[in-house]
Amino acid sequence: MDNRQLSYFLAIVEEGNITKAAQKLHLAQPYLSQMLKLLEEELGVILIDRTTRKFKVTEAGRQLSYRAKQILDLSEATQKEMKDFNKGIKGVLSLGCLSIAIETVLTEKIFSFHNQYPGINFEIRQQTTDEILELLKRGLVEIGVIRAPFNSEDYESICLPMEKMVAVSSNEINEKKSGSRLSLEELSQKPLMVHRRFEKDIVNMFREKGLKPRILCKIEDTRPLLLLAEQGMGVSIVPRDWTNLISNSNLKSYEVPDINIDTGLVVVWLKNHYLTLAARHFLECFR
Repeated sequence: MDNRQLSYFLAIVEEGNITKAAQKLHLAQPYLSQMLKLLEEELGVILIDRTTRKFKVTEAGRQLSYRAKQILDLSEATQKEMKDFNKGIKGVLSLGCLSIAIETVLTEKIFSFHNQYPGINFEIRQQTTDEILELLKRGLVEIGVIRAPFNSEDYESICLPMEKMVAVSSNEINEKKSGSRLSLEELSQKPLMVHRRFEKDIVNMFREKGLKPRILCKIEDTRPLLLLAEQGMGVSIVPRDWTNLISNSNLKSYEVPDINIDTGLVVVWLKNHYLTLAARHFLECFR
C-alpha cells in the first residue's frame, strides 16, 4: 500500500462513484476498479460494498479513508518541512481568531513571531468561536483562538488566563450607586445587553435566584456591547478582559459575585492532525 493507492481510494470515496473518480484522476475506469480490488486483497478487507446497486463505503473503508487523509497530509507536510530546512522556515500560517483575541493577545504574539521567523506569512480569519471550530475541522485554518467554554472532544488546547464576568455601564446610569459591586437583583431592574455566547448561562444565573432579567440586546460582536453601554442604553455583561477595548470611555465596571462564569481565550487545534513546522513553532509562543 503506497500513497498513490491511498490517494486513488480517497478520490473514490469523495466522488462516491468509481467512474467519476476515474474521470477526476484521468484514469480508465477498469484500471481504477482493479486497483481497488488489489488494495482490498492486500489489506484483507472489503472497502467498498459492491453487492448492491448503491455505492456504499464499509466501516473498514471509512477507517481507511480517515487514516489515508492523515497519512497523505503528513507526507505532504514532511516534504515541505524537509525543503524548509535548506531555505529556512517559510510558508503561510493560517489562523482563525476572535476579534477580541487580535486586540488583546494575538497582535503582540504575531509581531514577536514575525521577528523570529520573517519568512512566515499570515492568513487570519476573524470569525466567531463556532465558525473557527468549523474552519479547523475543514482544514481551512491550522490554529484557532476562541472563547471558552467549548466542546473540546476533537481538539487539543492551551488555555490562557481565565476571566470573571463583570457588568459595565456609563457613569450616568449608575451615578447613585456606591461601591464597585452589583447584585443580580439590582441588575434585574436594568436593561441588559449580552453576548449570545453567554446569554443562556447568564439567564440561568438569574433564574436560580428567582429573577427574570430584561435582555434588551443580544449580539455576536464584542465592541458594540461596550459602545451601547457607553451611550447609556443599558448595562452590558462581559468578560473582564473586554473592558479595556475602548479607550477614554466613561464606562465603569462592576463585579457581580452571583454570576459564577469563568471564561477565557483558548488556543486550539485538531487532535490527531499533523501541524506544519510553522504552526508548531507558533504554539510555543503560548506555552
